[in-house]
Amino acid sequence: MPEQTFDATLRALKKGDVSSVYYLVGAEDLLKVDLVREITDRVLDPSLRDFNFDQRTATSLDPEELSTLLNTLPMMADRRVVILRDVEGWQKKARGRAELLRYLARPAAETVLVLVQGGADPDPEAEIAKLAVTVRCAALPPERVLRWLAHRSEQLGITLQPEASEHLLHAVGGDLTTLDAELAKLASLAPGTLLTRELVGDLVGVRHGETMFDWRDAIFDDATGRALTLLRPVLDQSGISGVKLVSLLGTTLSGVTLARAHRDKGTKGGALEGAIFRSLVASRPFGLPEWKAEAAKWARWSERWPASRLSAAMRATLGADQALKSTTLSDEQALLGELVLRLGISRQERVA
Repeated sequence: MPEQTFDATLRALKKGDVSSVYYLVGAEDLLKVDLVREITDRVLDPSLRDFNFDQRTATSLDPEELSTLLNTLPMMADRRVVILRDVEGWQKKARGRAELLRYLARPAAETVLVLVQGGADPDPEAEIAKLAVTVRCAALPPERVLRWLAHRSEQLGITLQPEASEHLLHAVGGDLTTLDAELAKLASLAPGTLLTRELVGDLVGVRHGETMFDWRDAIFDDATGRALTLLRPVLDQSGISGVKLVSLLGTTLSGVTLARAHRDKGTKGGALEGAIFRSLVASRPFGLPEWKAEAAKWARWSERWPASRLSAAMRATLGADQALKSTTLSDEQALLGELVLRLGISRQERVA
């Protein structure tokens, strides 16, 4: 069967189009949780949920138990829901997997089966995928993460200002599980608390203007002094390492190199930003802020970063990455500080 996106599956469910078998794959496990909840809510009457809902781990069932589970009739309802998790745990020749494939060839009309594959195995198995509606729950692009934040905040009964959502994304990153944990902390505040950018910054421990993206921006804006000042508070943040910062620089250098190549061919203004944005959509890089804002920055930076400077910066960044992977944490700030100075330009060069 053809593969569907998470959003396309949500739209179909809202229209009442429910399939007999779903196969949830991809790296973003929290989206699978959301889909399981949505499918269950669409199919089952809450008052009869306990009678018509089963959730099991695939490898815990022998073939007979699996067959009984999948073919049991619903009680006082038209359909029942069965969630089968960790299907990737079956060996190719496992008897339970063979029983599942037999069932998928002729699924029961009274059962909605949801097969959930763990994010560590993001790609679907071909034999299962051809017999089920495969839904790829991939990492969301930044703009879509912001919409998810708004929806999840509403579910939790908290009010996040748009600027606060953007700061949370910049401070924590786009991993939904991490964001959900931070939202749960924010939901513990007094009801009605307006979550501003400043308050969110205080609560997550990353103040506005001190994210790793602010540090990166200072480097590419040639604000070397500010980049050096930000280095210590950024490195002190949870989940931040020297290797992660260098990886961000490498991604940005690649993007600005692309922008510079377009600029050297005569592409400028809105056309340049559009070309960069289309490349971002095609490559779907993980870990960057909003792609339209990134495209605008890369286009702007490409004017002051010629190809020769970008090439030298890439070599310096690669060298720093190799050094960081073979040194102690106590040397991170010194190595990164040296890199910042190498990537910067002198005041005389700016005037020239």
